[in-house]
Amino acid sequence: MTTSRPLLSVCIPAYNRAQVLPELLESILTQDFQDYEVVVCEDNSPERETIRSIVRQWSAGSDRIRYFENEQNLGYDGNIRRGVSHAAGEYVVFMGNDDLMCPRALRTIAGAIGRHENVGVILRSYAGFAGTPSNIVRTARYFETERFFAAGVRTMATFFRRSVVISGLVVHRDSATAVATDRFDGTTLYQLYLVAHILWTRNGIFLPDIVVLYREGGTPEFGNSAAERDRFTPKAQTIESSLTFVRGMLDIAADVEGTLRVPFYLPIVRDLANYSSPILAMHRDKGMVSFSRYALALAALGFWRSPYFFLYFGLLLILGPTRVERLIQRAKQIVGYTPVLGRVYAGERRR
Repeated sequence: MTTSRPLLSVCIPAYNRAQVLPELLESILTQDFQDYEVVVCEDNSPERETIRSIVRQWSAGSDRIRYFENEQNLGYDGNIRRGVSHAAGEYVVFMGNDDLMCPRALRTIAGAIGRHENVGVILRSYAGFAGTPSNIVRTARYFETERFFAAGVRTMATFFRRSVVISGLVVHRDSATAVATDRFDGTTLYQLYLVAHILWTRNGIFLPDIVVLYREGGTPEFGNSAAERDRFTPKAQTIESSLTFVRGMLDIAADVEGTLRVPFYLPIVRDLANYSSPILAMHRDKGMVSFSRYALALAALGFWRSPYFFLYFGLLLILGPTRVERLIQRAKQIVGYTPVLGRVYAGERRR
């Protein structure tokens, strides 16, 4: 690896899940690309010693890996920020600690950076798998082709919700450092704050290529840090934690609107509601009464603004989440990408 600043820093915020870390590291270190480093930030988890041992084993065969340990558990948001601060690359490529990087992913990302000017954020496509990587259960591809998004509020609104899954998301490192804050620690959505602010002055790119595989069905680890403790319950997905998650997104959107003085909050509410099926579906198994109360709480947050929200609610009541998900995935297969619902800025075709 060159001693000059690398183009890409692959940042892994590590907390437990040591058993899948070797597979993740292998998927990164076997890339057909050279201008990158790997930054692992361990967040004082119960599996710290195991994680340290695994990273040392992989570091023995590669000088690309730099490993850091937080003295205190910072939580998801704080650990993402810590990873960015340690990164030496011009761009940061985030990876979830239990996900996988696809072959040629880094070359694909670097190519997009080289083709476009003033890139601030790259939004990628990804696939979700259950059990083994060959068992793909869903695909997230937001547009049919590569798109260029000029800096500004329309691009910010398009990228915001679509950046919740962090694996493969790319941000300009110095821009992220310039707007760093701990005000949203505990939301587990710090990347949304970064994306919105970076895209105010820098351009965005969407890649139709699937560059990462997202592991479905993982046990949530949120709720261990001081910032998260009163918001989330470790290893559980409760109705209240889901509502807290949505409120966190809206709090960040409201802050962006107030800080930059742009109309941002309502477009985010509408976009969330238009694609709210997975948000609703995660609690369909709680029984009709609890599920209905959950839906009412989401409606009160502004989801009533979208007719799709009520459609999803009715379909989930009648068909259940498995059948509804099959219908959605079938629609994506027919179209080739996620159907555009509502007023979504789709950028410009540049290729």
